[in-house]
Amino acid sequence: MSARRERLAAALNQLPLFLGLVLLWALLWGKFSWLNLLTGVLFAAVVSIVFYLPAVQLSGRINLWRSAWLFGKLLFDIVRASVDVSWLALGPSYTPSNAIVAVHLRTRSDLILTWTAVATSIVPGSIVVDIERLDSTLYLHVINMHDVAATQKFRARVLATERRIVLAFGSAEDVERVSRVRAEEDLRRGLDRSAGPHTPTDP
Repeated sequence: MSARRERLAAALNQLPLFLGLVLLWALLWGKFSWLNLLTGVLFAAVVSIVFYLPAVQLSGRINLWRSAWLFGKLLFDIVRASVDVSWLALGPSYTPSNAIVAVHLRTRSDLILTWTAVATSIVPGSIVVDIERLDSTLYLHVINMHDVAATQKFRARVLATERRIVLAFGSAEDVERVSRVRAEEDLRRGLDRSAGPHTPTDP
């Protein structure tokens, strides 16, 4: 009985993706008809079977207020970054200084990893060039990186984007993990600031 329930849960979990493929097929034809609906179902079934991928675990929760804040902040970042990139392109004193920056995300969800990569890439000035799925690491090509402080500031922006996505769409486990890891990092950062150059440390 448990195996049957697991199969049913997996089928229901993949249903939104299946319907999304059917909708995509209908949009490509530009009109709705029963023939397009039938061929769309067949198309989605063939793609799901031939190009099988591991099941994407959806969180099953959405926070409307956090979602509005996520998309509003994302729109603001796109506009601000567009202005910044335009200013760099037109500025006569700009000296190219690009870097490949690795950002180790806090969550282990493939869905959050993908959404964070997309949300980061659509903001002008950075693009994802590689993804390490095992430890949830994004490798991004970023412009105008002149020192370590700028790199750390960019990493903080990516992690902030990940946190907004988790709070909007992530599972309860993702929310708990992000909050816990962030609290540990804040505590470690506070200890580093309080420790002076002559403060003894425990090996």
